[in-house]
Amino acid sequence: MAGSLNKVQLIGRLGADPEIKQMVNGKSVARLSVATSQSWKDKSSGERKEKTEWHRVVIFNEGLVNVVQQYVKKGANVYIEGQLSTRKWKDESTGQDKYSTEIVLQGYNSSLTMLDSRNNGNNSNLVSENKSSLPNDNLNQDSTDLDDEIPF
Repeated sequence: MAGSLNKVQLIGRLGADPEIKQMVNGKSVARLSVATSQSWKDKSSGERKEKTEWHRVVIFNEGLVNVVQQYVKKGANVYIEGQLSTRKWKDESTGQDKYSTEIVLQGYNSSLTMLDSRNNGNNSNLVSENKSSLPNDNLNQDSTDLDDEIPF
């Protein structure tokens, strides 16, 4: 259908280590559980409130699965871009239809960016955790790295 868009963008933390499985065709798939939170001040009580939403993320992109397997662990702060997808299956014990809505990362329209700082022990992260949670606000580059790449 022309003029439609199915795109999900999330910034959140992993609630558990990624689960990597082999599919029947021999390729790997990664499953993540990502938490996003919003907080507000309750007008009547003045209390700080917080609501956490959990998102199922499934990664079929083989390159991203390899990165997730090597570098992403529970608690990691990540930026994810993918598509919303609902799948249906039959529960074998009850015979009832079950549904699961997931963010799917597959093909070239998907991305995963690790947002934690390098100081936390992760090597390929892009944004400093203590500065911003937006993917492009504050690139964490060491000035000595830049000097070697200047062509003049």
